[in-house]
Amino acid sequence: MRKLLFLLLLFPIFSVRAAEPEILCPGQNTVEMRWCASKGLEESRRALKEQLPQEILEKWEQVTKDVCSVAHAPYREGTIYPQMVVGCDDRLNRVLLEEFRRLGS
Repeated sequence: MRKLLFLLLLFPIFSVRAAEPEILCPGQNTVEMRWCASKGLEESRRALKEQLPQEILEKWEQVTKDVCSVAHAPYREGTIYPQMVVGCDDRLNRVLLEEFRRLGS
């Protein structure tokens, strides 16, 4: 019974921690900027998932990952590298989404 009571008391703490942080994008520091970039990428991936068959989407994601890795290779050792690659992936996704919009898909 004590364990159940303890878990019930902790439940509100867990749900508060699960909430997304209140960050105004593009962010004020590296952590916030990375968070914003990842949210943008999630959004564009979700939109592409509605437009492309799964097999094509997987190929697209691999190609954009490879292209962005090569494009930003000079920054590979820097702390900004992950953010640059994520931003690159997101921009390429959005360009493709814009093509679909222009074609009326």
